[in-house]
Amino acid sequence: MKKPLLLFTAALAFFTNAKAQTDLPVDSTTFYLHKFEQHIGKETYYVRKHKDAITYTIDFKFVDRGSPVPLKTEMKVNPVGDPIELIIKGNTSRFSTIDDKVSIRGSEASIKVNDSSYTKKIPALSFPIGGYSPATVQQLLIQYWNRHKRPANITTLPFGSVQIKAVGIDQLSFKGKTLLLNRIVIGGLVWGNEIIWTDKQGNLIALMTNDAEGDKTEMMRAEYEELLPELIGKAAAVGMQLFAKEAAPKGKADKIIAITGGNVIDVNTGTTLPGAVVLIENGIIKAVGKPADVKIPAGAKIIDAKDKTVLPGLWDMHAHFEQAEWGPAYLAAGVTTVRDCGNEFSYINAIKAAIDDGKGVGPNIIKAGIIDGKGPVALGIIQADTKEEAIKAVDRYKENGFGQIKIYSSVKPAIVKAICDEAHRLGLTVTGHIPDGMTLQQGVDSGMNMVNHIQYVYSIMKRDKNRAIVFDDSVSKAAVKFIKDHNVVIDPTVGVFELAFRSTKDDITKLEPNYNTLPLPLQALFVNMGLGPEQAAKLHPAYKSMKNAVKVLYDAGIPIVAGTDMGFPGYSLDRELELYVEAGLTPLQAIKTATITPATVMGMAKSTGSVEAGKQADVVIVDGDPLKNISEIRKVSVVIKNGMIYSPVALHRMVGFKR
Repeated sequence: MKKPLLLFTAALAFFTNAKAQTDLPVDSTTFYLHKFEQHIGKETYYVRKHKDAITYTIDFKFVDRGSPVPLKTEMKVNPVGDPIELIIKGNTSRFSTIDDKVSIRGSEASIKVNDSSYTKKIPALSFPIGGYSPATVQQLLIQYWNRHKRPANITTLPFGSVQIKAVGIDQLSFKGKTLLLNRIVIGGLVWGNEIIWTDKQGNLIALMTNDAEGDKTEMMRAEYEELLPELIGKAAAVGMQLFAKEAAPKGKADKIIAITGGNVIDVNTGTTLPGAVVLIENGIIKAVGKPADVKIPAGAKIIDAKDKTVLPGLWDMHAHFEQAEWGPAYLAAGVTTVRDCGNEFSYINAIKAAIDDGKGVGPNIIKAGIIDGKGPVALGIIQADTKEEAIKAVDRYKENGFGQIKIYSSVKPAIVKAICDEAHRLGLTVTGHIPDGMTLQQGVDSGMNMVNHIQYVYSIMKRDKNRAIVFDDSVSKAAVKFIKDHNVVIDPTVGVFELAFRSTKDDITKLEPNYNTLPLPLQALFVNMGLGPEQAAKLHPAYKSMKNAVKVLYDAGIPIVAGTDMGFPGYSLDRELELYVEAGLTPLQAIKTATITPATVMGMAKSTGSVEAGKQADVVIVDGDPLKNISEIRKVSVVIKNGMIYSPVALHRMVGFKR
């Protein structure tokens, strides 16, 4: 009885395959995908040409720290390259998905986003796209832009718009020949600017972007893979230059600045000097005192800070400077120094050089060079599995001006000591994750001076059945004593866990009151970050314990330094300090974790970290009194970095924030 059905199925398969053979790919191209310069996957597109359409079938997939991120896309355009349909479904990061379909018929588009479907009228210049990936769709967007005489703005579907600019031509040496590439900037697709290089036909050669986690991501046409390090450095320089011109002071920078009438917080003593004068000359604080005691030279730039609070510039001790836009965003929030806890070697060197040379806008950067071990969840291309590799990696970082080494999760226990020994020999300290298979105690015994993330403290403390820490248990007390006795510095990043463990049903503005001022791509990135209500409820005791552990560690005399591990650009440092106060620290204690304490643990307290004569002029003026209400530290009115005055409103507008 089943035989006729089998024959029918076989016949159907034959004719289906026969038809398919008439549409075999006539063209295909592969892009290699990278994070931290590491080749983590690829994207391949196949082109099928029909009478009235060209179909691009795109297979995009990478593996990020052991997690697969697959994405399937089909894009149809008409014979001249105008879009007809986009179908995109899959993952855009380890934590985010997409399921969109956009069909265009004349001046109307039918749109499906997840379970929502609708139609809408669209402008003549409209293009469907699903974000940073896949690269093929961005290539088609650039070709569309070229054919339509390079308009300044193109509406994107399902929502938004992009601004595309040709910003130069780069001449590179490739396989012994000169290669000319068009350099293009796309704004509005992700937060900030993407840097793209194409050949003269508009074929995508390289795309420097950020993925749906906000991490730097590169896509390289396979045959041009060897150009990646050079283009990473160029992308950093280009990205910084876009802001340097806009933020440059009109005329000459002020040699002498006098901040008058402000209430200056002394973070060393906890006292406040009301109505004080802070005199700055050539980027150095010359005097701090009462008006009668500080003479203001003629011609000084006067900043009236009456009824405002004057603070040292803030530090973010767990930054990942993934794109040029972070520079203005940090400064706008009063962050004048960051410790970059692991980045692409060429990129962070170029970013720091641009800022230090006045060719970019951003905070002071302390570079912590990341080293991972080899393995399926390894991150980056600087990896060490032998003592010799460890020494070579540490030496390379030292020679290139890095101030610290960061150990990542796949480093083998035996190699941790080799890294620490070489770092200490060269005068560097070591921070990082506690690698898999090790405890915090073992990492510290191997030579680690600092630890990133409160989770590694949480993991060595006694917990109850609900995952909450039992602080009065002997195991927990012993863990705290060990950390104290070994002078370990802890960078908690509590805000990361608040965001990761939140219920997506909760109002995100309770975490970040400035959420609605963020650029739309950032709002879309964060609003779905978190867990379902039931899972969030189960993990809440763990999160609450991590937060409360900050108070326990602080009271034990353990140095706490405020860090964010990215999050809401700039604003997450404010949130970190608010969480410390929620845990029981006073506002002054919280402020110290982002000023004098990080300066001290990094060996820089003689030159920065407080508002004192002789120190670098990194100063923040806020409307209000954060010693009474820590949240008033968000009300930044003026930022001074190395004696250069910045407007937070102007800085935020430069990178797409609404102020």
